[in-house]
Amino acid sequence: MDAHNFLRSRRSIRRFKPDPIPDSVMERILTTATFAPSAHNLQPWRFVIIKNPDARTRLAQALTNKMRADMQAEGASESEIEKRVTNSIRRINEAPVLILLCRDATAVRADTPEETTMAIQSVAAAGLQLLLAAHAEGLGGNWICWPLYAREETRAALNLPETWEPQAMIFIGKADDVAKTKELKPINRLIQTL
Repeated sequence: MDAHNFLRSRRSIRRFKPDPIPDSVMERILTTATFAPSAHNLQPWRFVIIKNPDARTRLAQALTNKMRADMQAEGASESEIEKRVTNSIRRINEAPVLILLCRDATAVRADTPEETTMAIQSVAAAGLQLLLAAHAEGLGGNWICWPLYAREETRAALNLPETWEPQAMIFIGKADDVAKTKELKPINRLIQTL
């Protein structure tokens, strides 16, 4: 039961202390992430650790420029856009470690929608494993989907290989807030037994 309690205690953290995370800790976390299951054992995940302040700035600019354009197209007010852009930049700069979770588009057996979906599922499994590994180290994490809305912009800002498809960004660090209580749907409404 202790393992179940540990798994159930992981929460998304949105504010981090500025304390740096040692490279040895990040190596353990990422190594554990690679033990996730993957379709055909192709291990399509790729990790970009973003430490360099210039890289953070380029990424923040790329993501928020796309966010701004999308919000303007949706008719959002300038004050709403500025608030979201400012908050997004703060979060990118505040997290001690940013990890861009990517899918290597060449890590498939065939170029079919099913194989692509299996690879995306495999990358997601590695992302969860990464969050749990960070939790095991006493760190907080937060999974952000922003790169899905700005794949080309993200790839260009970080000069990533053409085959590395951004899927998510994960913030890692020591928590500087109290995680919200998680409201879960009742398990009996999520199961169908046949």
